[in-house]
Amino acid sequence: MTGPSSKIDTERQEINETDQPKYRFIFKSLKESIRSGMYAQGARLPSESELVKRFGVSRMTIVKAIKELQRLGLVTRRIGSGTYVTAIAVECNRLFGLLIPELGQTEIFEPICQGMANFPLTSKHSLLWGNMYGAIKPKAEAAEELCHQYISQHVSGVFFAPLELLPGMDEVNRRITDAFDQANIPVVLLDRCYFPYPARSKYDLVGIDNRRTAYSATEHLVDCGAKRIAFFGRRLSASTVDARIAGYREALFTYKQSHQLCSEELAFRGDAEDEDQVRAILDQHRPDAFLCANDYTAANLMQTLLKLGRRIPDEIRIVGIDDVKYASLLPIPLTTQHQPCLHIGRVAMSTMLDRIENPDLPTRDISLSCRLVIRKSCGYKGMLEAADNSDS
Repeated sequence: MTGPSSKIDTERQEINETDQPKYRFIFKSLKESIRSGMYAQGARLPSESELVKRFGVSRMTIVKAIKELQRLGLVTRRIGSGTYVTAIAVECNRLFGLLIPELGQTEIFEPICQGMANFPLTSKHSLLWGNMYGAIKPKAEAAEELCHQYISQHVSGVFFAPLELLPGMDEVNRRITDAFDQANIPVVLLDRCYFPYPARSKYDLVGIDNRRTAYSATEHLVDCGAKRIAFFGRRLSASTVDARIAGYREALFTYKQSHQLCSEELAFRGDAEDEDQVRAILDQHRPDAFLCANDYTAANLMQTLLKLGRRIPDEIRIVGIDDVKYASLLPIPLTTQHQPCLHIGRVAMSTMLDRIENPDLPTRDISLSCRLVIRKSCGYKGMLEAADNSDS
């Protein structure tokens, strides 16, 4: 296990072995510490005597290194007070970590990351795409390991999509954010909070308006003529699914009387590939439509319904949420809510930079709106009639 003394010994050895002037080595070391976020804007650097002890060089060598930092505008010296990091130093070359356990597995996160990279001010900064997927380790263990790698790299902030669909996920998510807190590294949550509703973490969150999105999707199924609308999601899903269920229920309540909807509670959690569970739902509750928590669940449910001999959309309508690439390529193209992933990424980067500059801001939920994409799975007559007329 390495500690401060071993780090000092390593730095002194590197100074003795390098061919460059000693002050240049110290200058680069301090510059890297500033740019990595180890020293925030306004932070005081160690005193000259502390740096002399740390690097094992003369005071004149330390002064020369600090003057080089001054020349670049990275620090300012205050007589009788010390040396402090300037805003210019912090604005450039920040290093941000991406801790997204589902990156490469769930389609929405890649375009979110692209949105971060395309944000105009990102050209001054760098994103670390942590690799969690080549390892055989469990996802939770790999996520915690990547967390500590980012801490050791002194990243300026971390974009974190909390773990879901795993037993004990809430405790793992807390350990990860606690570790970043102790290292004084800002966190912006992507897509979801890891606290069960109505509890809320202290971190900024950027995602979609889940309640409004599900309300709109349910409303569309009502417009399509559905009377017995069921909701289907996976067990151990994030709190975003709870919000979608709330929006679904609110829409049913709004239209129950005017459209003579079923008043029975039809929100289910389970495995959409489980034919026995799906068959039981069909036999006991006779839904004529499903709103699925996401497109992945909708795609699996569609395959199961087709195996059970149900016709889509004639007997059962389906709507998803996400608009992943394969949604239009399913056996019956999927009506879904399109997530503005690129915009989520851009807003997330803007939120992170704002949080760094204004650490005392209240915690924020930033929720973007989705757009309904109508395809055949909902049986929307207006769209289908238009398609038939264009083919004739």
